[in-house]
Amino acid sequence: MTSIITRFFPNLYRDSVALMQLSAKLGRLDGVSEASAQMATRANLELMLGAGLLESMPEPRPNDIMLVVRGDAGALDGALEQAAALLNEKVSGAGDETRREPLRSVQMAYEASEAQANLVLISTPGDYAAAEAMKALRLGMNAMLFSDNVSVEAEVALKRYAQSRNLLVMGPDCGTAIIDGMPLAFANVVARGDIGVIAASGTGLQQVTCLIDQYGCGITHAIGTGGHDLSEAVGGITMLTALAQLSADPSTKVIVLVSKPPAASVAERVLSAARQSGKPVVVCFLGADPAGIRAAGLVPATTLEAAAQLAVQQSRGELPRLAADSDGDDLQIRAMTLALRLKPGQTRLRGLYSGGTFCYEALLLLQDALPGLQSNTPTGKVTRVDDLWHSQGDTILDLGDDDFTRGRPHPMIDPTLRNERIVAEAADAGVGIILLDFVLGYGAHEDPAGQIVPAIHAARAAAAQAGRDLLCIGHVCGTQGDPQQLDAQRKILLDAGVELAASNAQAVELCRAVLACAQQMNAGV
Repeated sequence: MTSIITRFFPNLYRDSVALMQLSAKLGRLDGVSEASAQMATRANLELMLGAGLLESMPEPRPNDIMLVVRGDAGALDGALEQAAALLNEKVSGAGDETRREPLRSVQMAYEASEAQANLVLISTPGDYAAAEAMKALRLGMNAMLFSDNVSVEAEVALKRYAQSRNLLVMGPDCGTAIIDGMPLAFANVVARGDIGVIAASGTGLQQVTCLIDQYGCGITHAIGTGGHDLSEAVGGITMLTALAQLSADPSTKVIVLVSKPPAASVAERVLSAARQSGKPVVVCFLGADPAGIRAAGLVPATTLEAAAQLAVQQSRGELPRLAADSDGDDLQIRAMTLALRLKPGQTRLRGLYSGGTFCYEALLLLQDALPGLQSNTPTGKVTRVDDLWHSQGDTILDLGDDDFTRGRPHPMIDPTLRNERIVAEAADAGVGIILLDFVLGYGAHEDPAGQIVPAIHAARAAAAQAGRDLLCIGHVCGTQGDPQQLDAQRKILLDAGVELAASNAQAVELCRAVLACAQQMNAGV
């Protein structure tokens, strides 16, 4: 019998990443179908109510952790015991028996830091995040707001205050940064070098920095701005401040800007500031017209991969140009070989992304090739899906969007939902390709490849039983220095029959070529 049990842990705080990881661990226990650990703020309780994990709205208890577990009745008590043990687990010390007063505020932590820290990472519930960020700014510290659910008015106030003091507010909802070589939140281990990156997208920043590392160059700083920074309301304050700081930084030789297209007036200000930086600037505003960027005297890049390539060329003093498409014939041969494995009628694509920017890039690259393409995060010619839970035709989903993460861990932490969707999509006889991303680094699952392989095997076995093949195509975003190790993850996926490309753009291009070949064969061309 399936049951739901709820428990509050009073006067206990853990940040959102720790709670997502706890939810993921509990969700993998035998007999547990779903688990969600959240600070019991009103916003979080409303999310869990909407996700069906609560039958009614309890009184908010923002200082408490609320755990909701669904599954077999006999397994829930054990899950609660394990949750309590994990939440009460003490970090082992180095043998120092000296007791120190707990740090209860930003100011106490600032005063206790030996070198007086100049950066605060804030991951409190959004209702409280702005106040903590302002405390940090008043102490002369930069702030990285991992928290979301911060109002636009609060964001603008914080960023204007910070700008007047030459400080940075990264975020709200800033998921990735690398500051002076230190990865923060969802970030990767990359080499130090002379390229600075400023990005309004988390996985976009990860892709560019990881590829720069793979190409043999490195990063000075990678600064996340938060997704709202380039809106008309916010005005690009953080990107402009970061541009000024990297322009003045003698160790930064090249600057890369990454974002979806900014508001027109904001784009004009940002491009003007970039032109005046005195340094080569590569601009990747995904989906924007490169002509305007080129007219501003800057280097346009239409994909994340291109942004990394062009930045490396600038770092090495080479002329900015994309590598000639010398492997075009190889792509066509590979595409034809893969298309021959598909049955007539297997011409549909299903993309299941954990990275929002990767999903957005894929939609831009495929919208002209796949009329009728659908997504839960549509852009351009792409239309919105009618049913989130049952794909139709060609569909690409961002499983990390709020549509799917209400009351659940992000798929970069817990791949359970994506694994279920892989098997479900494979049951459609018209599906020939499942397109995937695999994101490594701090904060991500410790073995994303290993966790997804059983689902891939199950999906392909079901397809084989129905007399057809199923192609899984994707890319791994990471580096050899990441905890998961890029080469090790790639080998697991290759051994499972996944067709891997070097970047998201290349994976999408391979899908496009395979589908074109399949359609030609179906038409008898």
